[in-house]
Amino acid sequence: MKAKWITPAVTPFQKDGHIDFDSAKRLYEALIQGGMDGILIGGSIGEFFGQTLSQRISVVECAVKTVAGRVPVIAGTAHMNAEEIVPFSNRCLDCGADAVMIVPPFYFAFGDDEVYAFFSRMAEEIHGKVYLYNFPDRTGYTISPAVVKRLAQEYSNIAGIKDTIGGMDHTRELIKAVKPLRPDFEIFSGFDDNFAHNVLSGGDGCIAGMSNVAPRLCSGWVKAVRKNDFQASADYQQKMNRCMDLYFLGSPFVPYVKEACRQAGYIDCAVSTFPMPDLEEEEREKVRQFLLREGLAEE
Repeated sequence: MKAKWITPAVTPFQKDGHIDFDSAKRLYEALIQGGMDGILIGGSIGEFFGQTLSQRISVVECAVKTVAGRVPVIAGTAHMNAEEIVPFSNRCLDCGADAVMIVPPFYFAFGDDEVYAFFSRMAEEIHGKVYLYNFPDRTGYTISPAVVKRLAQEYSNIAGIKDTIGGMDHTRELIKAVKPLRPDFEIFSGFDDNFAHNVLSGGDGCIAGMSNVAPRLCSGWVKAVRKNDFQASADYQQKMNRCMDLYFLGSPFVPYVKEACRQAGYIDCAVSTFPMPDLEEEEREKVRQFLLREGLAEE
């Protein structure tokens, strides 16, 4: 059975707010050695929203150079201004990214016609693979299966979608609508605990953040599913169900994930983009206890 796990990598920063490229390189190496099938740079957990375009490009360039073709690198190129997305995307592709991923316009809720028009333009003007990114909790609306089906039929360079919705109902409808027409169109879930459900439904796996902290756990689950090992997959499902607690230690969850990465030794500093909060000692201890409980850290 086919299955993939792509990591939407966190973006490490130094205490002064500059990109920590040494930590980034160490994280990418850990993800590759941990068995990840690809790395997404500049996703939501990568804090694209709090960085300048020059910072975002520099991180993509660092990832491409470090990964060196060992796994695909996808560049998140979402932007509030559509005029910026095309040149930004093409620059990322020119520097070696394998694809780009774009969330639809946010702030206002748009209908099917506007969403179709937006992604049509992106597909026509970007000279490489484009992944759609559906995240209604952040955009205020969803990319409908009908629009995805139409785009998949008309644009061969629209390669897939990340569907970040807690349940599987919308993802299920995407699979039913698109896969019969485009078997190569990749449909990923954005929540870690939906991985097996996605694959069993005919999808391709997930692009989800727990792999920043526990890449070997995630890749082990992938291997179990590929081998059709039901018992092992069930064990991994239950393990991931517990690991989802990390996202609920506090809000917003990004600093908690980054602190877990720091404590796991993948990055040096858990600083996030303003106005993300810095964690207090009590909150860092919650992360430590979580990692100990799940066997992701040593006493």
